Amino acid sequence: MAVFQISDIRLAGIAACVPEKVLSNQDYNWVSRKDRDQIIKTIGVETRHVAEPGQTTSDLCFQAAEQLLGELAWQREEIEILIFVSQSRDYIIPSTSTLLQDRLKLPKSCLALDINLGCSGYVYGLSVISSMMKATGLRKGLLLVGDLSNVTSSYRDKSTYPLFGDAGTATALEIREGHPAMQFNLQTDGAGYEAIIIYDGGVRNLASKRSFATKKYGEGIYRNRLQIALNGIEVFNFSLREVVPNIKTTLKHFNRELPEFDFLLFHQANRLINETLRKMLKADPEKVPYSLREFGNTSCASIPLTMVSQIRESLQEKPNKLLLSAFGIGLSWGTVLLETDTLVVPPLTELKPDSVFKPGV
Repeated sequence: MAVFQISDIRLAGIAACVPEKVLSNQDYNWVSRKDRDQIIKTIGVETRHVAEPGQTTSDLCFQAAEQLLGELAWQREEIEILIFVSQSRDYIIPSTSTLLQDRLKLPKSCLALDINLGCSGYVYGLSVISSMMKATGLRKGLLLVGDLSNVTSSYRDKSTYPLFGDAGTATALEIREGHPAMQFNLQTDGAGYEAIIIYDGGVRNLASKRSFATKKYGEGIYRNRLQIALNGIEVFNFSLREVVPNIKTTLKHFNRELPEFDFLLFHQANRLINETLRKMLKADPEKVPYSLREFGNTSCASIPLTMVSQIRESLQEKPNKLLLSAFGIGLSWGTVLLETDTLVVPPLTELKPDSVFKPGV
């Protein structure tokens, strides 16, 4: 089992950025008012922040990182590792982490790495960067996590378009001797890869004329093969089958109890899934914050965005014990138990429409 712990790595701060543009699901005229109300009630999403044309995930992560580094007062040359987690990178090649290393003016001695993960990406990303720092002695690092899911959502697909929001986040980590261990339990089931997928545009199915042809896949569901396809029933069943056992196994393995944690932070999948999981765990609603209503499902950014937008004051003012549970595309899922002391958490920032990075390409 991929159950392990990593000690002596501390979260120093966390920041998040969303596009300034806001869409309301009350204005989603592709479906009837009755259907709109039912969708909002089921998924729990009323508004979403959506990137303007030309804005990228790296733009959002860059702004979050700039804000965080400014408040931490870290020297750029001290940062020795940068990991970028996203499924909406700037280019097919090169990796986006290399672009961010240069744009953030980090030293050429900085290790930069991309990870292609969605919903589970924050928990997996924490495991990778903390493991590498612990193994190598790299003392300070940045984990940049985000996605632009709306770029690949079809307006005429009621199963995806009202659900997704865009966001980018930055988490600063540092070696701190004696800091409590992060405790992980990570799992994968690639047999379910088609539950959330974009069929064309990769090497398996190169983009072609066929890729742009819109087809009907159900009532109110029209998309082409370059747009995201989501099988809601499969995702729901997977989440209810795997997430709670993963959490319980993690707690049991490390001899922990759910009531000791100040907050349980789920990936913001949708309200029906998350509330079902919360009730299965018999978790106190006050300990399970949501960012779904204002921001939607922001893929791998959803947990850190929820931390910044919903529990910022607590993270800033006192130590917290956190249980993070992320699950979805892949299929992949995982839990991490971690402890924070007082964190630097700047206010949520918004990327303005005219804030488009022009790299000259």
